[in-house]
Amino acid sequence: MGNSIYRFLCGVCSDLSDAAFTPHGAHDSVAKLGQDILNFQRTKQVPEGLGRHVVSSQNAQANWYKKLQVAWKKARPTPTTPEDAAQLVVLTLKNHQKADVEGFLAFYGLPHPNGAAPSAPSHAPAPAPAAHPTAPTHKPVKAELHTLPVDAKAVADGDTVTVYVDVSEHGESGSVPADIKKAAAERTKARAARDYPKADALQKTIADAGYRQVPNAKGQEVLARKYRIRLSGIDAPESSMPYGKEAKEALLKLVEGKCLTVHIYDTDRYGRSVGDLHAGGVFVQEQMLKKGFAWHYAAYDKRAELAKWQSQAQAARRGLWASKKPQEPWEYRKAKRNGGA
Repeated sequence: MGNSIYRFLCGVCSDLSDAAFTPHGAHDSVAKLGQDILNFQRTKQVPEGLGRHVVSSQNAQANWYKKLQVAWKKARPTPTTPEDAAQLVVLTLKNHQKADVEGFLAFYGLPHPNGAAPSAPSHAPAPAPAAHPTAPTHKPVKAELHTLPVDAKAVADGDTVTVYVDVSEHGESGSVPADIKKAAAERTKARAARDYPKADALQKTIADAGYRQVPNAKGQEVLARKYRIRLSGIDAPESSMPYGKEAKEALLKLVEGKCLTVHIYDTDRYGRSVGDLHAGGVFVQEQMLKKGFAWHYAAYDKRAELAKWQSQAQAARRGLWASKKPQEPWEYRKAKRNGGA
């Protein structure tokens, strides 16, 4: 009975006119969402690129658009503003993973439920990468990365994470060495033939060159490039310091299983890319500072907002600020170099 009702509702949706999906006066982001729902109704295909922003499979994504067809039909009036569209999405997908809902909203540039301003749609053409709307202005962005889902082992501490980027989606396939492409193809064949010793040897060859074959958001294994990211503007306690373990766990909770957007500003002396991390609609450094699991690294990043977020955590005695006199990580490292830690 329930399935019959659902099929009926979906059938009603198929009778909607094109105009109903893109109502007059609708914001660009809303019009794009409506058009994608209409396209799904016709083709059963989800938008290209959505998988970079969510963690669930393509089959799961298709289920979202089926539900959104029904919700869009029932909406009175049809959404025209980003706020109305965001509310419809959140209510329709309320029983799905938070990372998926946040990623879906970010993909369309719709405001996050926490009140963050909408960003430009992720699939809209742009002349150059721009800073995330929830992050304060910083240096010019040198590169923007869209990562594969982050593995739990990728978080080294409270301010460093290793990410992987699908070379086919990031326009890097042309720069991948020919021998690495060959090794990846041979490893895929070796795994299919269950020749695991050969596959492991080829994986080492690929990894030594800074690449790896890892699952994407759809569960498909792809060739990806490795990036070590040092979060700009914050310095978390070292692993051996008080709150070092808690800082690592806090960062892990923010990024694990999520496809991140990374804005790279620079490269440090250790070869790490220094930049801002965004998980859905969340600015990661902001959360680390507000929760009291990192210091503002003012020597390298003068953004006033970072200092403000640290001050808020200090005033509330959150995280490391519960200690009477917490030691700065840079002072700890200095003392350790001098034999005093």
